Parts: sequence; C-alpha cells; structure tokens
Amino acid sequence: MIRTQIQLTAEQLKALKGLAREEERSVADLVRESVAEYLVHRPRVDRAERVHRARSLIGRYHSDCPDLAEHHDDHLDDAFDH
Repeated sequence: MIRTQIQLTAEQLKALKGLAREEERSVADLVRESVAEYLVHRPRVDRAERVHRARSLIGRYHSDCPDLAEHHDDHLDDAFDH
C-alpha cells in the first residue's frame, strides 16, 4: 500500500472515528473501503457518449466573429489582453 494524506472536515473525521470504534476497524480501512466503493459505483460516461454530447453542441451557438473558427487563438489572446 501507498501512504497518502487527505484533508477531512472535523465532522467527517469525528464520524469516521466513531464508526471505526463501532466496527472495530481503523479509519484508514474505512477510507479505503469508501474509495473502492466510489470507484466501482461512480457515474461513468463512455467515450461514445462523450463524442455524442460534443457533437450535439455543433452549430448550437453563434458568435459575432465570422472568422472565429480559423482564428480562435488570436481572439482568445485578445480576450485575455483586455
């Protein structure tokens, strides 16, 4: 295992310590279990869905800059200069 540091709120740490006492486990063990559970159940969007979402945005927005597509870097530089 690899040692790491995390920051918790006082309330989170108090709750974890209480749960650790109740279950006779370490806080670290509870944190590892929580992270593993999150990684298994977190919402995922596959590549095909990400591509579909990106493509659905094409043409939905308009700009007053007729050359924005060709000169986007120049316009971005100008925006940051102001």
